[in-house]
Amino acid sequence: MTCPPLRGAAVTLLLAVASAALAAEPDRALLAASQAAQPAVVESLREMVAIESGTMDAAGLSRMADWSEARLKSLGLQVERRKPAAGKGEILIGRLDGSGQRKLMLIAHMDTVYQPGILATQPIKLDGNRLYGPGIADDKGGMAVILHSLGILRDAGWKDYARLTVVFNGDEESQSAGSGETIAALGAEHDVVLSYEPNPAKTMAKAEGVLLGAAGTAEATMNVKGKASHAGAAPDQGRNALVEMAHQVLLTAELAKGIPGAQLNWTRAEAGHTRNQIPYEARAFADVRLTATDAADKLLIALNVKAQEHRVADTEVSYSLAIGRPPFVGDARTLALAGRAKVIYTELDGRALQFIPGTGAGTDAGFASRSGKPAVLESLGLSGWGYHAKDEYIEIDSIVPRLYLTMRLLTDLGKER
Repeated sequence: MTCPPLRGAAVTLLLAVASAALAAEPDRALLAASQAAQPAVVESLREMVAIESGTMDAAGLSRMADWSEARLKSLGLQVERRKPAAGKGEILIGRLDGSGQRKLMLIAHMDTVYQPGILATQPIKLDGNRLYGPGIADDKGGMAVILHSLGILRDAGWKDYARLTVVFNGDEESQSAGSGETIAALGAEHDVVLSYEPNPAKTMAKAEGVLLGAAGTAEATMNVKGKASHAGAAPDQGRNALVEMAHQVLLTAELAKGIPGAQLNWTRAEAGHTRNQIPYEARAFADVRLTATDAADKLLIALNVKAQEHRVADTEVSYSLAIGRPPFVGDARTLALAGRAKVIYTELDGRALQFIPGTGAGTDAGFASRSGKPAVLESLGLSGWGYHAKDEYIEIDSIVPRLYLTMRLLTDLGKER
């Protein structure tokens, strides 16, 4: 995904960032509070990771929601626990009313991609600057930054907002099927949304960063109808749906490369019911990523053209596309927020902050920004790596900068009228 071109105000903003960086001074109280909070953040991370909360694990998600609800209430938020429209994980919506002018929303997710029992093979462990654990970066690190930042600001008496809303959903790893519309509706009620997905570890990137765009997600389904027959006695009388499916997978594997803003990867398939029968039906499923508004329609048209190019005669092939999370396409306001973040980072001994143009991974920033109402910035969570894989970790030295960044962004935004 590419970032929208810089124009006018955006260019002026980045020039201002460069000059402001030369004289930036930290907020000593917030920096000291961030440093003092680091051990408590580590403990919160350990507690959260110890609660296995895979995206389809209803019991684990319920325990995670219990823990999160208690923490939000301890910060003084009024918490609504909402059943999702679909899926397993509940939606927690915490609200605070203040004395300022702006409506600010912070979002992160409670669910992970891991199966129950994962801690037996991937336990929580500390190794130098890395703290390992399933879901620790994606996205329990983001939750920890939100909770501890708000705790410090509460203790400082900060109320410079009209409304402050925190949303923790339990189905982000399931494309937010049950929570997406809620996030979109809440986003439209706010002026700014800060989203707390992780950003790449410094071992993988030049510096900690913020994300300016993310792909939308969809699932393509191929359905093949053939004809059953005895696999041993009369195979030629059948029409093998499995063979036709395999042909179509190979035929379309590179198709999306010719469609700007589309990416397609076949990831799952099923066919047949028994060994000695020519399969009469087959299905395949593809992960689809979208970064252009017209890419979905163009991809579906192209797939259905290929459906006519059969290898097995007298089979029927059809394609469908189920749209999941919309893309997040940062605008000039996103760049303005990123510019603020860059200046704030320079207050930390000139620490660098990179702008990440985009990612093929989908995020709830897509739902939050869908209305066009709020300014949205993504990946304010902790730096880490290994998400959706083995040995996921966060970098401990990103805790203080991310706490400080969140608090400085919020207090700056609160001053605007």
